[in-house]
Amino acid sequence: MRTVSQAILTCGIALAIPMTALVGQADKEAKIQDAVSAAPPALATDATVKDWEGNVLKEGTNAYTCMPTPPGLPGNAPMCLDGPWLEWAEAWQNKTPPMLSGTGVAYMLAGDAGASNTDPYATEKTATNDWVEAGPHLMIIVPDANMLEGITTDHSKGVPWVMWKGTPYAHIMVPLGRQHGGH
Repeated sequence: MRTVSQAILTCGIALAIPMTALVGQADKEAKIQDAVSAAPPALATDATVKDWEGNVLKEGTNAYTCMPTPPGLPGNAPMCLDGPWLEWAEAWQNKTPPMLSGTGVAYMLAGDAGASNTDPYATEKTATNDWVEAGPHLMIIVPDANMLEGITTDHSKGVPWVMWKGTPYAHIMVPLGRQHGGH
């Protein structure tokens, strides 16, 4: 015969299993919502959503892949990337020069938590790395760095600027609203 404590333990285990599944589903939904907040709704609705481990959280039907704020990063920094930007991101993660198939457009409509304007691998603000916390913005990459000539690197004016100029990861930042924290 079962004791009362065994019955309570059995019920507790039975309840814990569905609760774990619910927590996992809630976490997945939160990541999806964070990721798609990076792009206009019409684009985000049909975008694929992946986490930072490459797991597909939602299948999509358009050319964009949205990713939630990277784990451990303070603040908000979800992004939606097209094909050339995915190529670029893989090269950046592997510290290899990107071999771009064409011009790319990425969305970060939720802004970001900040980055160096000069060092693609800086993780915090220093006296010399021109730190900027961008508000809502687009990012554009081009296959020929010569196309970036004549575009400022000054992010304080509210106009498009080149981030990481002189590196293989140079790209155009296009502010779409109020910038914050940089200057």
